[in-house]
Amino acid sequence: MKLTDILNATKSQPSLSLFNAKTIKAVEAGLLEKNSKYYLKCPVRGKEIQVKPEEVVRQLWLQRLVLDYGYSLSRLTVEYPITFGRDTSKRADIVVFDADRPTVPYLIIEVKQPTAKGGKEQLKSYTHATGAPLALWSDGTQAIVWHRKNPNYFVEIPDIPTSLQIIDDIIGQPWTIHTLIDKEQEREKEGLRARSLRQLIEDMEDEVLANAGVDVFEEVFKLIFTKLYDELACYRGHYKYLRFRNANTAAQLKANIQNLFDDAKKEWEGVFPDDEKIKLTPDHLQVCVGSLEEWKLFNSTSMSSTTPLNIWLPSLPKEKRGNILRRAGSSTCA
Repeated sequence: MKLTDILNATKSQPSLSLFNAKTIKAVEAGLLEKNSKYYLKCPVRGKEIQVKPEEVVRQLWLQRLVLDYGYSLSRLTVEYPITFGRDTSKRADIVVFDADRPTVPYLIIEVKQPTAKGGKEQLKSYTHATGAPLALWSDGTQAIVWHRKNPNYFVEIPDIPTSLQIIDDIIGQPWTIHTLIDKEQEREKEGLRARSLRQLIEDMEDEVLANAGVDVFEEVFKLIFTKLYDELACYRGHYKYLRFRNANTAAQLKANIQNLFDDAKKEWEGVFPDDEKIKLTPDHLQVCVGSLEEWKLFNSTSMSSTTPLNIWLPSLPKEKRGNILRRAGSSTCA
């Protein structure tokens, strides 16, 4: 029994060109007929589901996630409830859970929306609600993958990671100081200077961290402190590429930024206690790093009065202010 034979009888036959013969055969192996109706055995739900075009695409993606990308069935679920306030009626077609936090969505897949534009808008709302860093839309013919950098910024990437990869393996373009300079110049050309870094940080404090349960000023300053150190370390040639990047899962990002913060404390002693930790949750941290990563902090030509030094130093205790200025010296990262 062939999927194409069954789909030929439907009014809306999806193309299966995206899937290889191995994946299609795996789905066809679960086909059965009852009372002149066709059913598929869903490996995730463990029950028979009536064949419909969008269900066929979903089952093909479930098999592809296992066979081609190496995800275990234990990390997959279907019809995952998405909560918007009191509204719990929305369901995501497929969710892949985070390897480090097995109840947290890592990748959300939608196969229902008829267009990529509609699918992207729906996936945006789903990733905002769950914090998932990856989203994929597919109609069986094509697949489009987005990486959620922060609530307002989705980047299209070429593929989803396999179970043995991290997101950074797919993005594959390390950043240097020159990357930040280029992004700064792009903002100037596009007339985006109206929103200053000060405004971005204030919005982040009000919208993202208002209910985070931490000292917001202190936690944001830790990130500014860490990013300043990262830029200087890269500028001075201690590291080839910038490390203050939102490029992986929330749990991986938390570990990476904590390590970078620890390095900064060792370089700039006396600003924070040796045992100080970043107290933001992985999800809050992911949004904050994604919001800050494109801004060059030292000697920014487009943010003269709103550089982090001007924003934060006047509010810091004198000893912290002196430590940062002394350690930074005359480096400019220009």
